[in-house]
Amino acid sequence: MDPQIAQLVDISQSQVAMQARAEMVLERARWASQVFQRYDRQKTMAIADAVAQAAHAKAAEYGEWAVRETGFGVAAHKTLKNELSSVPLVDYYRDWNFVDPRTDERTGVIEIPKPAGVIFALVPSTNPIATLYFKVLSALMTRNAIVISPHPAALQCCVDAARTLSEAATAAGAPEGIIQFLEEISLPLVDEFMKSEKTDVILATGGTPMVRAAYSSSNPALGVGPGNAPVFVDATADLKAAAGHIIDSKSFDNSILCTNESVLITLDDVASTLERELTRAGAHVCKPEQADALRSYLFHERGFNVEALGRDATWIAEQAGFKVSRNTKILVAPIDMIGVGEMLSHEKLCPVLGYFVANSVNQALMQARALLRLSGAGHSAAIHSNDTQTITDYAAMVEVYRVVVNAPCSQGAAGFATNLAPTFTIGTGFFGRSSVGENVGPQHLINWTRIAWHKDGGPIDSATMGQLKHPGPLPKAPADGVPGQSRPVSMTPPASGPHSTPSHDDLREQIRLIIAEELRDVLKD
Repeated sequence: MDPQIAQLVDISQSQVAMQARAEMVLERARWASQVFQRYDRQKTMAIADAVAQAAHAKAAEYGEWAVRETGFGVAAHKTLKNELSSVPLVDYYRDWNFVDPRTDERTGVIEIPKPAGVIFALVPSTNPIATLYFKVLSALMTRNAIVISPHPAALQCCVDAARTLSEAATAAGAPEGIIQFLEEISLPLVDEFMKSEKTDVILATGGTPMVRAAYSSSNPALGVGPGNAPVFVDATADLKAAAGHIIDSKSFDNSILCTNESVLITLDDVASTLERELTRAGAHVCKPEQADALRSYLFHERGFNVEALGRDATWIAEQAGFKVSRNTKILVAPIDMIGVGEMLSHEKLCPVLGYFVANSVNQALMQARALLRLSGAGHSAAIHSNDTQTITDYAAMVEVYRVVVNAPCSQGAAGFATNLAPTFTIGTGFFGRSSVGENVGPQHLINWTRIAWHKDGGPIDSATMGQLKHPGPLPKAPADGVPGQSRPVSMTPPASGPHSTPSHDDLREQIRLIIAEELRDVLKD
């Protein structure tokens, strides 16, 4: 065919084609989720453990790959994040039961877990592998199917990681298609996945426009908002420890986590000592002209300069036109105000920390509140203090849903240096226009059906209740109707890949198997 004619009839990028591709993937995921819901808790956790082990084994490889592909971050730090979001994540939730019924002994209400079904998961370029690990394992622990949509800037490492986890899941006995991924990314295709009726919930981690698109898709969505965390250091704090925690946090993975400290707020009477401790710990406290140079480099008329995203402090200083010690971990930029007119009080996903000196505790609290009103509402804040009343007043004043005390905020708000739930999806709640204010986890990917009796009947003895049936993986069908013989039924069509779907004949055979199994259960009863 003439190339010009071929171009005229090419409809591969049309809305109809995009919709068809999305529907095929989601139909396969829906089938897998329905089969997965037959599994008991032991089999479910065995699959999660196998996938977590596979993820942990390749944490370093993918940490290095992510830095190489995206161009930002620190490989060793990404490796650590990848490790923490694999085996330790499953261990954290090991005692949570997302499979079996539970009973409220006070009311007698019985609750039966119901998985969401099909999860469409957006993965950002900032923490690609750790977020992918986190979302996949959260889905598996709750017997959900998941479709991964990587950020284009981290596409190759995410595709390889998703394939690794998918293979580990099926090898451990998970249904085919329980983990799928997009190998080609376009906004129209992602939009079709988000608005499809076959998508049960969207896990949106990424930029504000993408998260807003998820919320406007008409499907349930769990999204996050931007961070802009204030950190307040008062006169009762251990200043050496505070400086160390702040620098450990702000330099971690070159401050690519949205939980990092954005502006340090302190008081006149401790400012000089704190600055000295910051310098000793690896900070460069900028002179006024250097702060001006940073402001000009980091922000332009369209917002933050993405070239600085996840870059190290020495590189940023050089780009801004001044030099610092090669051992410098973060740049501290003094500012005279917090608000719209001061760009250094906006979110900065790089190791540059705004620095404001308040004349009283009350002013410090008000400035921390003002910072979050500027951006970052609902996200995170930190405080270094040994005065419990000040800590309480600060937590009550700032409009966030997690306040980290005497710990690094980057790791602490994400649950890796505190006892908060470990996560790579931070809920920003009502303040941040999000549907959840907690650290998002597997518990948010199920709902519970509640069985409630008339209150005058008294509490029900749970020991007399019926047991939830978990028949397990689908049995193999008899071969050609010959008793005693069986043949494997493929749940994967001949054409492989994340956009493939079972053929019409395969789907019909799979449906027949389900019906046959259900009939056998009925006849047994």
